[in-house]
Amino acid sequence: MRLPVRLLTLLVPAMAWAEEPATNTAALWGSPTVDNGTCCKTLGEVRGNVDRLDREIVRLMAERGRYVHEAARFKANPAQVEAPERAEAVVKKAMSLAEQDGLSPKVAEAAYRAMVRAFIDYEQGILADAAARGDAPWKK
Repeated sequence: MRLPVRLLTLLVPAMAWAEEPATNTAALWGSPTVDNGTCCKTLGEVRGNVDRLDREIVRLMAERGRYVHEAARFKANPAQVEAPERAEAVVKKAMSLAEQDGLSPKVAEAAYRAMVRAFIDYEQGILADAAARGDAPWKK
């Protein structure tokens, strides 16, 4: 009986800690840092802005995806999709741009490494589809 009671005394505070914060109350600490200190008065306002930015990021990723699809047409074979030097250059450039724009280069690096890997997989799929259709020069 003692073990469950002790377990509860450990879990209840942890569950309270994990509770989602209210979106319509004032910040608990610090001062606004976005838009010259005019944003944001509530967490709801922060989330609204993040949602707007997420829509723009996905739109830009879709545009990038169209160019990746286009790039596949220039590959003589699937091995050309893996281009470690090019991938590393893209990541390094993103890290440099992040630093200039006030984003943590570590965040940019992690995001870009994941994105580049996903687009490599996507482009390999495009080439596999072309090969399955008999539309690939390396299969002729």
